[in-house]
Amino acid sequence: MTSPLNVHWQSQLFAAYALQEVLDKPIDGETPQSRLKQVGMMTVLYMMHQSHEKLTLSNICKITGLTRNAVAESVGPLIERGILTETIVKNSMGRGTARLFEFSPEIFDRLRVGAEQRKAGT
Repeated sequence: MTSPLNVHWQSQLFAAYALQEVLDKPIDGETPQSRLKQVGMMTVLYMMHQSHEKLTLSNICKITGLTRNAVAESVGPLIERGILTETIVKNSMGRGTARLFEFSPEIFDRLRVGAEQRKAGT
């Protein structure tokens, strides 16, 4: 089981990663407002991930109160940056399709390395 302190450090590392990836590496034509929305969206998505919630448009809309278009607008650049991956899956009712987002595994590898460095005191 992960200790509360480790969860806290993981959250701190993730927040630092989000800021670095989005604010320090702007995409051409991107506004500062768009980058801030992405950082906020990454925070929400990470919290959902930690709670084992599926990262679908519907779930994100339900949690944030944003419209589907607003969520898609914030998530699109995160996919473009390689932070998120997108898969088309069956929706919860099994009849239609849904967009399922996941964090790229490399992100958690980077967080793991950061945690190990912190633990080693480097």
